[in-house]
Amino acid sequence: MKKRGRAPNQEWVLMYRKGLSRDRIASLVEAAPSTVNYHLRVALALEPKLQAEHEAATGTKLAHITAQGVERMQQLVFLVQETGLYPSRYSSSDNERTLAAWLQRRREDARAGTLASEYRDGLAVLPGWETPPRAEADEARWHQRLADLAAYRAAGNDWPRHKAIITGEEHDLGVWLHSQRYKARRGELAADKAEALDGTVPGWRAGRRRGRRPRPTHEPPTGAGSGA
Repeated sequence: MKKRGRAPNQEWVLMYRKGLSRDRIASLVEAAPSTVNYHLRVALALEPKLQAEHEAATGTKLAHITAQGVERMQQLVFLVQETGLYPSRYSSSDNERTLAAWLQRRREDARAGTLASEYRDGLAVLPGWETPPRAEADEARWHQRLADLAAYRAAGNDWPRHKAIITGEEHDLGVWLHSQRYKARRGELAADKAEALDGTVPGWRAGRRRGRRPRPTHEPPTGAGSGA
């Protein structure tokens, strides 16, 4: 990755002026998105008309700023600086979920090149805010796996298996489910995750029944007579 160097990088400024997004510029010049953002913040401070030229080239307009949005931003910054953690969409706190949803929309605005400069400048005190931290990404993947498992079971499938001979979706879900059971037995599964599993896919701890599969209810027992 390229270092920041002297800002602003005029090549990157020209690319932005021509309508390229920050992420696109970072990809083309093989620089970290945070580095490109730094250079463009400097450029925008020196040349306020640059943003309007970028919008004109892309045909996009900045997302609307609201008093509520500014308040959300201030709450978010305070939360992250106080705790060192970003809000989770899966938190039991309504306020935290609201902040997480607000942050997700700002990340989408940033990727689309429509993030208002007031938001960008305000969030700049949180380095790397545009990219979800690993813990947040891991949390999102965990809940996606849970949703996938619920859909798999709802489709009429038995509990997925994790053995090597199994492939595809069943294997992927089976490995994940096996990991959750293992953690639960060792007391290493977080309480909120155990509750989510219990509520979404009841019976996940026991899994498949051992032995012969239950006989369909319409079949008579073996050896039973047919007359009265």
